[in-house]
Amino acid sequence: MPTTVLSAILAALVLLGSGCAAPRIKLFPSQTDPLQEFTLEGRTEEKILVIPVRGVISNSPEEGLIRTRPSMVQEVVSHLRKAAADPQVRAVVLQINSPGGSVTGSDILYHEIMRFKEERKIPVTAAMLDVAASGGYYIALPADHIMAHPTTVTGSVGVIFIRPKVSGLMDKIGVGVEVSKSGVNKDIGSPFRPATPEEQSLMNAMTDELGKRFSDLVRLHRHAGAAALAEIATARVFLAERAVSLGLVDAIGYMPDALQEARKRAGLPDTARIVIYRRTENPNDNIYNPVTSYEGGRPGALLDLGLPRISPSHQAGFYYLWLPATE
Repeated sequence: MPTTVLSAILAALVLLGSGCAAPRIKLFPSQTDPLQEFTLEGRTEEKILVIPVRGVISNSPEEGLIRTRPSMVQEVVSHLRKAAADPQVRAVVLQINSPGGSVTGSDILYHEIMRFKEERKIPVTAAMLDVAASGGYYIALPADHIMAHPTTVTGSVGVIFIRPKVSGLMDKIGVGVEVSKSGVNKDIGSPFRPATPEEQSLMNAMTDELGKRFSDLVRLHRHAGAAALAEIATARVFLAERAVSLGLVDAIGYMPDALQEARKRAGLPDTARIVIYRRTENPNDNIYNPVTSYEGGRPGALLDLGLPRISPSHQAGFYYLWLPATE
């Protein structure tokens, strides 16, 4: 490690250890660096772009003391905008590995993918890896072809409303919260008291409405039969073969199969270039590397001294999310 970088890290640790408030120190590149194109294989001018879509869908960046990771929404939209400006990009493969996330973040990505397709009019293929459930499936809906890995878990077509409750703990330790409100429902969903029957009814109605939006989009894009839609609407997850039989997925295959499907739909030769956008070059790069930024993985504790990140399951809100698959 260069001496200057090591000295800066040691200085930051000393400041923290002494109780001083340390300023944010940028030792590493961040999402402000421009995306660069790298060729994974092929040699023609025409390109197939692979866009990795991984992790919980959110439009909030993850910020540490030293490094900042762009939100998934920001990162994917940056890829789409760059591809939209390049006429040599003739097809896109969305490599999805996500249990979903926030309702709004999922809907933004769905909208941006639809917008990209309308603007460029090139084929988009979705390739699912470990998990493409709930919001992870929602963003696959605009694709012209959806391919699942043989072991993919998908489905979970529904919405969940998550809100923490601390009223029982507060009663045990003798702590209370006083609230003055202008309307009877102003503090609906408050973690400091149990919900009333009226509030439960209101929140259930909103949850059902958002769930219907998801189901309606599945009906629009996938043309599944009534029996299949009824099973899909239970919001359960499915393995790949069942997902194909229900019409959620078009085919089962591996990433090379998804790339071949993209070539066929775009009318490209086998030698068409496969490209990806990253902020740093990776040695021995290939289509299974999902890292697009320096901050692509959770930083180690020594270099990331920020507060621990809060899981979406601890933040109140509506989610298109298969919760068991979150970290």
